[in-house]
Amino acid sequence: MLQLFDQSQAAAAAIREQWPETPRAGIILGTGLGKLADEIESAAVIDYEQIPHFPRSTAVGHRGRLVCGRLAGAAVVAMEGRFHQYEGYPLQQITLPVRVMKALGAQLLIVSQAVGGMNPYYRSGDVMIIDDHINLMGDNPLIGVNDDRLGPRFPDMSAPYTPELIDAGLEIARRENFVAHRGVTVAVTGPNLETRAEYRFLRMIGADVVGMSTIPEVLVAVHSGMEVFGLSVVTDMCLPDALKPANVEDIIAVANAAQPKLRALVLGILKYVQQRQ
Repeated sequence: MLQLFDQSQAAAAAIREQWPETPRAGIILGTGLGKLADEIESAAVIDYEQIPHFPRSTAVGHRGRLVCGRLAGAAVVAMEGRFHQYEGYPLQQITLPVRVMKALGAQLLIVSQAVGGMNPYYRSGDVMIIDDHINLMGDNPLIGVNDDRLGPRFPDMSAPYTPELIDAGLEIARRENFVAHRGVTVAVTGPNLETRAEYRFLRMIGADVVGMSTIPEVLVAVHSGMEVFGLSVVTDMCLPDALKPANVEDIIAVANAAQPKLRALVLGILKYVQQRQ
């Protein structure tokens, strides 16, 4: 971990050369959800290859660039595409962009993901606001010698997702008249989807949805002292007794169709945190 401070500072310096503002929030847009970046009044669009120490995104549906500008009146930096453990990257490299967001001055991380739904009360296309998580990725981005400049050795995880923002998100969904669940996500490494037995196990230990990302970024955000608002879009139902083969194109299509809900929540939260100040 001792290299991360210098790496994050170098990346932040490169971004400031093209965009000198201080972001209020950092946003990570997941599979099929990158269109929200088009709504940012962008002052700078930077390919990941231009940013020191940034990996390259190889996942389907991930564009691979940083969009800096204003959204709902707030200065933001948005990742149009993220990195995954299944791409072969170590978690410390995957989560470096969150440390860069913090180095730029962001105090809030908004993160979204496409997930499989295991709660039988959910439906494909629903949105779940993340209340808690279970890490089954077999790794942690905080492993190693701790650098106190980045955060504490033992960050508290009693409320990794900011309760005030969860409540605000649920109120936004009620006001906009769409379903938003509140639940638990579990992260696995992938890239294969789960077996019927694995879905039964994940549901039994308390997970409502399953994905292959988000938790590492949230761990680093909490370590960095950032607030977190997490969203999951249910792109397919993973009920073991009625399991159908997954289709990546269908998953991306469902995620795209959920854009209006995601947009309402992200814009609503950005407005909320600005009014709160």
